[in-house]
Amino acid sequence: MSVTDLGMPAFTAAAARSTRDTRLRANLRHATHTIRDKRARAVGELDDWAQLRTAGQAIKDRTLRHLDHYLERLEEAVTAAGGQVHWAADAAEANRIVTRLVRATGEREVVKVKSMATQETGLNEALAEAGISAYETDLAELIVQLGKDRPSHILVPAIHRNRSEIRDIFRSEMGDWGRPAPDGLSDRPAELAEAARLHLREKFLRAKVGISGANFMVAETGTLVVVESEGNGRMCLTLPETLISVVGIEKVVPTWQDLEVFLQLLPRSATAERMNPYTSMWTGTTDGDGPRTFHLVLLDNGRTDTLADTVGRQALRCIRCSACLNVCPVYERAGGHAYGSAYPGPIGAILTPQLRGTASELDASLPYASSLCGACYEVCPVAIDIPEVLVHLRERVVEGGKVTRGGVRTVLQPAKGHAAERAAMRAAAFAFDRPGVLRTGQRLAARTRRLHPRRLPGPGRAWTDTRDLPPVPAESFRDWWQRTRGGERGSGQEGAK
Repeated sequence: MSVTDLGMPAFTAAAARSTRDTRLRANLRHATHTIRDKRARAVGELDDWAQLRTAGQAIKDRTLRHLDHYLERLEEAVTAAGGQVHWAADAAEANRIVTRLVRATGEREVVKVKSMATQETGLNEALAEAGISAYETDLAELIVQLGKDRPSHILVPAIHRNRSEIRDIFRSEMGDWGRPAPDGLSDRPAELAEAARLHLREKFLRAKVGISGANFMVAETGTLVVVESEGNGRMCLTLPETLISVVGIEKVVPTWQDLEVFLQLLPRSATAERMNPYTSMWTGTTDGDGPRTFHLVLLDNGRTDTLADTVGRQALRCIRCSACLNVCPVYERAGGHAYGSAYPGPIGAILTPQLRGTASELDASLPYASSLCGACYEVCPVAIDIPEVLVHLRERVVEGGKVTRGGVRTVLQPAKGHAAERAAMRAAAFAFDRPGVLRTGQRLAARTRRLHPRRLPGPGRAWTDTRDLPPVPAESFRDWWQRTRGGERGSGQEGAK
């Protein structure tokens, strides 16, 4: 999905390193707790939040069931409004299309609105290889870019940085990218924001090409929607002569009436605001107003394959609010970089392995990057049952089975390193299906319990490195019941059911 993801270790190895970074953990704990507390208050203001959530889920599910129809309607509407639509089957094709479009303008610089889709495809790196400089204009994305870093959060990409680190990055790096930071820059938020504003203002006024994503696309009119809080998006979307938007195909909604639901769900779940400070909408091109040329690049990159999975497809409902990250105990301790993807946190743990597959060690480990506590499902504004999909993907990793890759139905082989787990599960299934075998095993375990180790040997060591084996009782529940109530009838039998 991105060149920065190549060579990443499995999640457990990456997380083991990040959890030892005390400053990172302090930054994450402060930021996530602050955001989720504000979100809870904002959501609590609406008596019909549960109904809005159900409506958002239903709209997304209906759209996904008829995605081909709505995408065709979208293409027709965008074209009729003066835009040009391009279809990209994968990340490489999307990057080639955008690079070709930028080169056709003769420009060698572009300004960008924060875009998860272009992070997913590694567009900045592809443009750099073609000699084109891409400048991020979202404040957090600017911090990440200047720091030669990677985003670690969907909504707040620089959440792992504190004010002192940002000040140092601005002082040392801004001059190499354009206007340098003011002399004597402190770590006061107002001064940092002003330094970024002055630095970016020159780029906004000079740029001829803008690149964006979109939060939503309205099929009935061909309208694209970007919601943001800083105003940089409005500048990128209106000042350049050419606008190129790279958007995942799942971002389409059928009508304006459907959009109204999501414009209530997204701000409260993401930034704990009643509405976003800037909601920009555009439909094709208009003479004398905004860009003269508009290109829409519709990105698949594994989404159609995900759609074929009746359990996993619910990940495509995601509206990128990041609420699941802010309540996840694993994300809070490990940070976003450990996920090795543009999509960190719980949603990344189910979306990335479906978009990229589970062939790599990293992608096969992501479904295990969760405690299955269910907090992510409780806060998701479109009711994605992330724990359900995690368990589904874990089964795929261990057992293999039929999947769709590249539009072709194939049989996935079980991942390496899970042979012992599969053998244990088959043995358990055999015993649970045969009461006599299960009873004998329980009695044998009880009689030998003083010989049981507290740590498992071999493949089981990974499990007992962080927990003790539960002690085996002196007798099983079945034997205790038979000994204490074996002669009883009636209520005793009812209690055993």
